[in-house]
Amino acid sequence: MYSKILVPIDGSETSAAGLDEAIKLAKFLGSQVCLLHIVNEFVMDSAFAPAQYSSELLELMRKGGQAILDAAESTVQRQGIKPTCVLLESIGGVAADSIIEQAKNFHAELIVMGTHGRRGIFRLAMGSDAEQVLRASSIPVLLVRGQAAAKKAAVAATQIQAAAA
Repeated sequence: MYSKILVPIDGSETSAAGLDEAIKLAKFLGSQVCLLHIVNEFVMDSAFAPAQYSSELLELMRKGGQAILDAAESTVQRQGIKPTCVLLESIGGVAADSIIEQAKNFHAELIVMGTHGRRGIFRLAMGSDAEQVLRASSIPVLLVRGQAAAKKAAVAATQIQAAAA
């Protein structure tokens, strides 16, 4: 059961929460872990910047992504697990598509990822990679809220309860 776990990471507090949960599961189940970071070149618009700056920015994004992977790898290794690490580059693609593709390539049986828990207009404006993965995945997906998202949800629930009383 869940012998291979894919963990997409982006360096955020919420992805760290997902990583922590994946580590717990992997230790308990004896699972292999694949850490995934996606460098999305779409965030750059080279039409408005000289090619030299675009290539420098892309190189910085790659180095930043590798640093995120290295830090996560170190965290996982301290728990006695030797992860596989993958740095993918995407040109304008949706992160969820790359995550699903890597899950297939790794033969993952579970995807564990952090979610910001956005609601309402923020969800519409910002989108949700986690939600897209959840909808498109053919394997189970465990979404883990970061502490900030969990606190916001708890405050909202308290406000709803107070309004209903």
